[in-house]
Amino acid sequence: MKIPLTLITLGCTLLLLLSWDVTSSEDDEHFFPRSSEMSMIKNERYVAECASCHMAYPPGLLPARSWQKIMSNLDNHFGEDASLDAATLTELTHYLTDNSAENSSARYAKKAQRRLAADETPLRITGLAFFRREHAELPVRLYRDNPKVGSLSNCTACHSRAENGSFREREIDIPGFGRWDD
Repeated sequence: MKIPLTLITLGCTLLLLLSWDVTSSEDDEHFFPRSSEMSMIKNERYVAECASCHMAYPPGLLPARSWQKIMSNLDNHFGEDASLDAATLTELTHYLTDNSAENSSARYAKKAQRRLAADETPLRITGLAFFRREHAELPVRLYRDNPKVGSLSNCTACHSRAENGSFREREIDIPGFGRWDD
């Protein structure tokens, strides 16, 4: 019995689609949590203390030395007093440094460090070269001039799953503009 070529092609295509690893697409390069890393952004104390004022940024976005410097100056945390008791400060500093960029297997953690000099200690995620490169094409009217966004540090305004550590382009919805496609 001879099988038509179109049926063979269709079968091969179906097998290819079924075996395709959707977790490794190019769009996922900024996706943070693999199931084993989900706890990195779900530290309850970190969320309670830090996310009460801003998004609980994934620790893998900055190197340990940055987190140490940020945590050592909480009485002047970007113009605010975010002081913590000694025990909480120690716990959160360990959590952040243990899960920092150099200790994360997330692809964007590696990108965050790629162009960072060994003596460079960035205090803002928005100042990282990879962050600036990813957001360079955005006109300021979409974030700075947009009252629903305000700044690029307001990740949750546009990245619908940022609090889960996902920064996939297909999940971007800019308030007043809509879905982002480049």
